[in-house]
Amino acid sequence: MPVPGLVHRYPDRVLFLVTNFCATYCRYCTRARMVGQTGEYHFNPKQYEEGIAYVAAHAEVRDVLLSGGDPLTMSDDRVEWILSRLHAIRHVEFLRIGSKIPVVLPQRITPALCKMLRRYHPFWMSIHFMHPNELTVEVAGACARLADAGIPLGAQIVLTRGVNDDVETMRRLVLGLLRIRVRPYYIYQCDPISGSAHLRTPIEKGLEIIAGLRGHITGYAVPTLVVDAPGGGGKIPLYPTTLIGRDGDYALLRNYEGKEYRYYDPR
Repeated sequence: MPVPGLVHRYPDRVLFLVTNFCATYCRYCTRARMVGQTGEYHFNPKQYEEGIAYVAAHAEVRDVLLSGGDPLTMSDDRVEWILSRLHAIRHVEFLRIGSKIPVVLPQRITPALCKMLRRYHPFWMSIHFMHPNELTVEVAGACARLADAGIPLGAQIVLTRGVNDDVETMRRLVLGLLRIRVRPYYIYQCDPISGSAHLRTPIEKGLEIIAGLRGHITGYAVPTLVVDAPGGGGKIPLYPTTLIGRDGDYALLRNYEGKEYRYYDPR
């Protein structure tokens, strides 16, 4: 965190924490220690200016993700104040917002908000979904308004015991997301947040779910399973094993049905 509220973990992108307030508070949240708090993470215009100045001074930053908290709990004017200044930086190629608002407060996604956001293309939105029960008529309408404004939508899902940790539930969720024009993007292994052990699943469970999706449904609906490595290691993708070995000039592969194939691939 080179300046307060700005995380520069990856070479070409930054995470800009613009508020500590959410419309709903998730027990497994990786930022549970800060959301809803004042003091260290009480964001304000002076702090925004420091973050924007950092981005402007670092030409390697192509991508800025606004998060928090949830940026869409702020007024349209405040969101635009931040977006307009970042958009004016020559080397910033696109902007993103991470939000749960379209799911828990779809009425917030007004035509006026969508009209404002489309001024800052290329602009993307990552939406936090958890279960197919969230795919209501109101949520579909909110996502339609965003998509009709030209905003690509991606879903981020936290794998949670007893909520979405079986293939059938996840299948209904990801296929339902495609129907409302949201591309399933990530499934996160639940972070080891204090007090959340009862919500966490083994890594093998996530791999089992991915294996139960891939090949059985369209690839557009299959998200990437990731672990956000402790100590600032970033997102590490996990995949079921499909390259199982070699036999001379042949690679030995396993498909989604568990059948093995030889693929000519001379060294």
